[in-house]
Amino acid sequence: MLDGFASPPPRRPGAGRRSGAKRRDRATPPEADGSGGPASGPGGEAALQLLEQGSLEILGRLVEASNETWYCAVSSGGTQAACVYKPVAGERPLWDFPTGTLAGREVAAYVVSRAASWDVVPPTVMRDGPYGPGMCQLWIDIDPQIDLIELARRADHPGLRDLAVFDAVVNNADRKIGHLLPAPGGHLLGCDHGVCFAEDYKLRTVLWQWRGKSLPGRAVEALRRLYALLESGELAAELSPWLSPGELTAMTIRVEKLLKHRVHPYPPEDWPAIPWPPY
Repeated sequence: MLDGFASPPPRRPGAGRRSGAKRRDRATPPEADGSGGPASGPGGEAALQLLEQGSLEILGRLVEASNETWYCAVSSGGTQAACVYKPVAGERPLWDFPTGTLAGREVAAYVVSRAASWDVVPPTVMRDGPYGPGMCQLWIDIDPQIDLIELARRADHPGLRDLAVFDAVVNNADRKIGHLLPAPGGHLLGCDHGVCFAEDYKLRTVLWQWRGKSLPGRAVEALRRLYALLESGELAAELSPWLSPGELTAMTIRVEKLLKHRVHPYPPEDWPAIPWPPY
């Protein structure tokens, strides 16, 4: 269902949250030495190489996460960074996503973010780890001066709006306030994208403040870049290890509809619009 991309749905009384919804929040990391763990490391290609090839040392478990999630140090030579490792074997089955696919979806979210030049997802790779293959993502230390609830309510933050458009493209079913990562210096990223890319329209987010409003020019340009890469087959080839052909087609249709109507989507008619709990 893609109606939310075209026109506002009728008001439906009694809409509630999905039964049995699970938390996927990123919890506060355990402290290894009183300093909060290793400092955030390099960015871009250097970060990807470190995440793929570096040695993983588990420092602790993020116990509030619903899927098995480990806080780690990754190091190679003289370079070290903090990261999150989510083994496929530790994923809990979900009724609406194929078993064992959540880690791959997190990698796919990074690939889409990078392709559109949004850069709203930390560097993320699939690699082998202490508990088998899994997603490994660079840890982002957030700005402690930022109130996440106030941030999530803002309608004048370009980075937050980019994240809302990104969520519409990847069909994010779980954009909570606690998934916002405002880095020191002002750049905004997001985490926990394991329940994205469903074929059916399942957008569930706390970022509805732009619903029905015209997309800004920067969003249209990003969508055009993304659509060109999808049409050429280049992006589909990169995403094919993680997403099914049907999911790739559905994402292409979402991008087409966003470009056609050039407005932020409306909440889904038959799906809870806001994740629970919202934080």
